[in-house]
Amino acid sequence: MRLLTLCLALVVGFSAPIVTAVARNSTVPQSLDTLPGMPPVVNPANLYSEAAAGRLSPATAGALVRVYVPNRLSGDVYVIDPTTLKVVDRFKVGIRPQHVVPAWDLRTLWVTNNGKRGRMDGSLTPIDPWTGKPGRAVAVEDPYNMYFMPNGRSAIVVVENRERLDFRDPHTMALQWTLWAPQCPGINHGDFSIDGRYAIFSCEFKDGLVKIDLEGRRVRGFLKLPRGGMPQDVRISPDGKIFYVADMHADGVFMIDGDAFKEIGFISTGRGAHGLCPSRDGTKLYVADRGTHRVVGKPHGKGNVAVIDFATRRVEAVWPVPGGWEPGHGQCECRWQAAMAVGPVRQRRLYVRHDDRQSRQHSRGPRASRAHRLAPARPVLPRAHRRYALGPL
Repeated sequence: MRLLTLCLALVVGFSAPIVTAVARNSTVPQSLDTLPGMPPVVNPANLYSEAAAGRLSPATAGALVRVYVPNRLSGDVYVIDPTTLKVVDRFKVGIRPQHVVPAWDLRTLWVTNNGKRGRMDGSLTPIDPWTGKPGRAVAVEDPYNMYFMPNGRSAIVVVENRERLDFRDPHTMALQWTLWAPQCPGINHGDFSIDGRYAIFSCEFKDGLVKIDLEGRRVRGFLKLPRGGMPQDVRISPDGKIFYVADMHADGVFMIDGDAFKEIGFISTGRGAHGLCPSRDGTKLYVADRGTHRVVGKPHGKGNVAVIDFATRRVEAVWPVPGGWEPGHGQCECRWQAAMAVGPVRQRRLYVRHDDRQSRQHSRGPRASRAHRLAPARPVLPRAHRRYALGPL
């Protein structure tokens, strides 16, 4: 349940039409030595340039305008119409759904159902964005989270309980190869470098980070955070120079020099910093502070969303969450200048909306418990690059 103002999209398959569209819209010369097969970076000064209004990929034409919210306890996905803020559908998926992830080619939404700890009952459920209906699930071990290689050639399933990353075929999900990270217990959230050659993932249970060489298929190193305790979401800066890492116990966001792989600063945001989301124009970073250090149970304080200015690296505003609930993960509306947060994570309501321009809040949605990350049915903004998806919303 993250509070995002960015419609981050992830990527599953490689699509020539999408790459062509990106190249035609490019306004900045490509000068980066990117991962082989990766589409060109449209604007190296702003990775989120293609997240702006009017930049919907042609691949999303005709898709329903919907928001999908997984509920970990009930095993359901709620479908919300963002124009009315009402639940219009609900369907069963696998055991303990965690995230909804757009495919690299934006043609499928995948629900990651990581199953019960110690059991082989995990699965990935595909959703058709044009019908809003689920397809047949694919059995996969412990898919807590999922990302896609920047060149679209592999899906990366984050096997949190096994401390590894499984690289799979982006369409069939057949296993290609496995990368173990035994020094990173609780591996779960990550983001990619501007050139797509490496990724940095958080180690939730060991207050640290792991750096993955995607081209060399190896672990390049581990970094222990100085005052951390439970690192969560990871997001790269618009210029690709800094990785921001939310830490639920440190109550703020670490700034990491990705190339040097070292901590260069810290920004206090609020109790229980959890989810991160860049704004659609790439100038702000929204931080969902859950108001608690606990994963489950009652919150210890009111949750809020802190707004960090990328240019100054300072908190410029704090948005309280109505009712003192816990925001977890969220998403931005693809057609309007608004942010949506799913919250409270462990309580009752699933949907909160905040209008950036008018600073108005709305709390509506179904009553349920333990809802997790939401996703728009028409993925438009890139997670860290352009018009293709790289990771969960």
